[in-house]
Amino acid sequence: MKHYLILCFSLTISLKLFAQETPKKFSMQEAINYALENNKTANNADLDILAAEQQIWETTARGLPQINGNIDYTWNVVRPFDPEPGDIFGFIFPKHQLTPNITLNQLIFDGGYIVGLQSNKVFLEISKNAKDKTDNIIETNVVSAYNNVLLTKESIIITKNNMKVLSDNLEETRKIFENGLTEEEDVEQLELTLSSLQNNLRSLETLYDISKGYLKIVLGMNQNESIELTDSLESLIMENISLNLINDTHSVSNNIDFKIAANDAESKRLEYKLEKSDQLPKINAFLSSNYLGISESFNNYFKSEQEWFFTTATGVSITFPIFSSFGGKAKRQRAKIEWDKAKNTLIDTENQLSIEFKNAKNEYQLAIDTYDNKQKNLALAEKIEKKNTIKYKEGIASSFDLRQAQTQLYSSQQEYLQSIIDVINKKANLKNLLNLN
Repeated sequence: MKHYLILCFSLTISLKLFAQETPKKFSMQEAINYALENNKTANNADLDILAAEQQIWETTARGLPQINGNIDYTWNVVRPFDPEPGDIFGFIFPKHQLTPNITLNQLIFDGGYIVGLQSNKVFLEISKNAKDKTDNIIETNVVSAYNNVLLTKESIIITKNNMKVLSDNLEETRKIFENGLTEEEDVEQLELTLSSLQNNLRSLETLYDISKGYLKIVLGMNQNESIELTDSLESLIMENISLNLINDTHSVSNNIDFKIAANDAESKRLEYKLEKSDQLPKINAFLSSNYLGISESFNNYFKSEQEWFFTTATGVSITFPIFSSFGGKAKRQRAKIEWDKAKNTLIDTENQLSIEFKNAKNEYQLAIDTYDNKQKNLALAEKIEKKNTIKYKEGIASSFDLRQAQTQLYSSQQEYLQSIIDVINKKANLKNLLNLN
């Protein structure tokens, strides 16, 4: 039994460790979807929408029936005199007085309430647009962080492959040098290149861990969790070249920043309308019922013979402004000025976005063209490096020529990878600007 318990405990621990070590796998789109559900900023944006919906009901409820109850109790500690039982002065100066009351209030007319109802829709749209803005930023951040992880990972693979090829060349060159068929400088040139690659590899490995850590933060994951990215740069580049995105026309009104500016202009218009509504009267109706109980002893209130006097009253109250020393006029003028400013901002936003649309499309097209160019340059650099390696082995090219060709190849490799990243990032920025899913 002891061995059995130990075995069960060991299996439980092993299963837990296995579950903890199993990485979560993400494609680019899966990472975006995960972040939109788990990123804390995205969660707060969702909560803001829920809060806006509650505030809408809070505003609406102000014009619906309101029922309030209260109980007033008075204990006249000192009276002018102590009335005799049945004396009328016992009603005027009771020792104890208890008055339960219930009141129904109903708003009949209030211009501010009507404007508030009209503002509900705008207020909810503001929260939803803020949520869309947050989602767009998160999606762009995920794409950038995901790409950085892939870039460093691919750079590590390429650097290791380059080091293997270079190590083979160095070993072969050392043997040739030992046989006196080449100069020591040839060995030193290769050693210099290999040392540079080794330092670069260590830097990339550190950067790889950091980039994965940042991606976890954007995704809303715990740093102790492990992740695995299932997409590659080569697969993503094929998905992210879309000339239709450049050629199609898109309305500025679909942009989130434009929607936010439009929301602001509309809210300022409603604020101006709210200030104007203060000139209108406010009408409220009420219905109130209460009991009045008087007694010479507080304990009598708990007895069935206690006498209670019941009353009911209803009425209407009308409030209207007469004169505010022109303060109301100043408030209305200020609200009108704020509305005019918001309309000017909306026009500026529209003009600026039109330029940003063109610029983003041009940058995306340039990134695609640069990718095509870097792809060709990489093929040429590989070809040149191969030729110089063959020439070097045949004694036609110097070690300096070989090192120059290798350095050119390494640079072309990094430029090619960076051009892929630029295409993906520029497309993400353009989609963000166009507010496309």
